[in-house]
Amino acid sequence: MPYPSPPKPLWAKALAVLVVALAADLLLFDTAPGSAFGLLLILWCAVVAILMPPTRRGLSIMLIGIAALFALVMAIDPGFLAWCLYWAALGSAVLLPRHRFDDAARWGCRLVVQALAAVPAPLRDFRSAMGRGGWRLSWSVMILPIVGGTLFLLLFGVANPVIGTMLDRIQPPDVDRLVGHGVMISVALIVAWASLRPRSLRRAPFPQWRAPRIALSSATLASSLAVFNLVFALQNGLDLAFLWSGAPLPAGVTLADYAHQGAYTLIVVALLAAAFVLLFLRPGGAPILRPLVLVWLAQTLLLVASSLLRLADYVAAYMLTGWRIAAFAWMVLVAVGIVLIAWRWIAGRSARWLVNANAMAALAVLALASTVDSGAIAATWNVRHARTADQIDLAYLRRLGPSALLSLAALERRAGGPVLRGRARALRIAAQIRLESDQRDWRSWTILGAYRSAAIGAATAADRRWYARQAKNAEMR
Repeated sequence: MPYPSPPKPLWAKALAVLVVALAADLLLFDTAPGSAFGLLLILWCAVVAILMPPTRRGLSIMLIGIAALFALVMAIDPGFLAWCLYWAALGSAVLLPRHRFDDAARWGCRLVVQALAAVPAPLRDFRSAMGRGGWRLSWSVMILPIVGGTLFLLLFGVANPVIGTMLDRIQPPDVDRLVGHGVMISVALIVAWASLRPRSLRRAPFPQWRAPRIALSSATLASSLAVFNLVFALQNGLDLAFLWSGAPLPAGVTLADYAHQGAYTLIVVALLAAAFVLLFLRPGGAPILRPLVLVWLAQTLLLVASSLLRLADYVAAYMLTGWRIAAFAWMVLVAVGIVLIAWRWIAGRSARWLVNANAMAALAVLALASTVDSGAIAATWNVRHARTADQIDLAYLRRLGPSALLSLAALERRAGGPVLRGRARALRIAAQIRLESDQRDWRSWTILGAYRSAAIGAATAADRRWYARQAKNAEMR
């Protein structure tokens, strides 16, 4: 049986944190994060595994590997979502040796406690280390040497021209930049220190999550479910008739009016239905409630499907944006949640199982979202599916910047008239200049940016050859 690795000394952790804080300041101060910052995060995963021996076992080392994958995503295309998932995985890895995982809600609260406790932790550990070593660092000890030494140095500068000349040559630091570096280093130090010296309460002040119990009679619940099913059947019947099958609408109501309204409102209705089931109903209740609940959940799922169809029709009529992609993902998560609630009823699962299952579904969607550029997806879809030039929102493509670069190049090639082609070219050149400016700084250089630079270079070279052939043919004619 192998012996457990001895804990690493505090000075080794302090040195590692100081190095990574200075590296983070070098890579992030006054510039956008690039691939180098993602590589630093991958290296930090290895440092945590080396300096925290308990994390090299079981689920902790798997979570460190997951954190390294999100760091790799940051190396390809840095994003805030990938950053949050990275630290959630790494924070969970260092907390697992101290706590047993129970449910996702309770574990999320532990991560919040860890983040809040991380702020004073470096100072507290530093004072504790100084106390154990017999040192007492206080202002009363340091103020006299600092003030006295400064005073004597200034007096010598007046009395000695050599010292005075040296003091005159000292340029005062830029206070704003000095404060900015100090804030950046402090934040990086706090965040990094939390992964080597995790702080979390042994006994969390929050109980294990359970759905609140609100007692209602079986007759009240049965009558309520019957009424709700009838009301939902009315809405779903109209959707099946007009939205799904394309039947003619009543006079004065257009398909655009019917399809483009209420997508988000219906999602609110679905969430209220799920909340009603969770608050008032329990698996294994009165037998009459079971079929009513399952039929209502099935109707709620159909309501979410209609909301997805409404949003798809809206996108087809107008355009796709990053927020509408997020809305699609949110509606899919709501549908998954309803299916999980129904399965809990069928299989008799616990509330803890329901929380963990929904958390896993949400994390899966967030992990997928962190690996894609929603702006680039929206720009590509809009350019490919626009039937007329009026359906392309050039202002939105301009706001997307480098994310829309390849789509703008495609729009420039397929534009039907010189006006749209000229506008697309101007936007493409502006986005290309911005991308090249970011890529010139090694700190903000990214793998995705390099790919886009190469792709747009090849595309514009092909366009230049095409224009040259057209000009040559015109001269020959």
